[in-house]
Amino acid sequence: MSHDHDHAPASFNRAFAIGIVLNLVFVGIEAFYGWRVNSLALLADAVHNLSDVAGLVLAWGGALAIKLRPNARHTYGFKRATILAAFANALLLLLAMGGLAWEAIGRLMSNEVSLQEQGVTIMVVAGIGIVINTATALLFMRGRASDLNIRGAFLHMAADALVSGGVVVAGALTLWQGWTWLDPVVSLGIALVILWSTWDLFKQSLHLLFDGVPAHIDPQAVHDCLAALPGVTQVHDLHIWAMGTSQVALTAHLVMPQGGADDAFLLDATEQLHDRFEITHVTLQVVKAPFSPSCVPVPDKGTPTEAESFPV
Repeated sequence: MSHDHDHAPASFNRAFAIGIVLNLVFVGIEAFYGWRVNSLALLADAVHNLSDVAGLVLAWGGALAIKLRPNARHTYGFKRATILAAFANALLLLLAMGGLAWEAIGRLMSNEVSLQEQGVTIMVVAGIGIVINTATALLFMRGRASDLNIRGAFLHMAADALVSGGVVVAGALTLWQGWTWLDPVVSLGIALVILWSTWDLFKQSLHLLFDGVPAHIDPQAVHDCLAALPGVTQVHDLHIWAMGTSQVALTAHLVMPQGGADDAFLLDATEQLHDRFEITHVTLQVVKAPFSPSCVPVPDKGTPTEAESFPV
């Protein structure tokens, strides 16, 4: 039986549209003033922010793809596009921050010194970047906890706001104290912090791409929930995977030698899985005896062993 609690994710179409437009405008501002004052830093950051626009486009594409209707060849629809978008966003962010770290190390090695007028212009443009990137990040704040794809967009924008803030502070201290080494050091520190935080997004999205159990779900607890249902002696062939970044599916065989799995029983099981684990698409098959080999070792009801526990 399949009972689908399909709560559609919140729409972020307006947030994506506003974010893309704002960041394209900012790329133009950075590129213009970088060319005007001959600042390699601004030109390089303009290219970096262009990659952020690409990240927003990817995330928006993933969010739109989940609304496409399933068909005979794609029976689950295109929900997995959000996982692909989150993974691509993590890759883009890792590459962008890797490039920033490389540039910072290069400047430390070359002891490059910025001109006074460059410093002031860079601070002003970076200040504009703080406003634009913070505003864009706030548009995605409410969805970052429940949707990995939206979290990728949020991290992209929050990371850029942090980078711009570091540029302003480093620029001010450099103009005041003459610490020309501070800008690349701050940039390197920010890049390392963002790389550290992005690594989790990369790992989670890659895990979901390989049908891993979502991090917020304990597979042993799911097994125990099903095993505790009246009349169930064994849970067989249990599978849990992410259909997208906001929807989880489950299939399982429930061994019930005495039968008794009517609609009320299946509805109760489905609602328990939804309410306790946020599993939105449940398919349960009731059998009197297991007749197919289980892909994952499952302990008998009441006798779990460490060797037979589910890997996370």
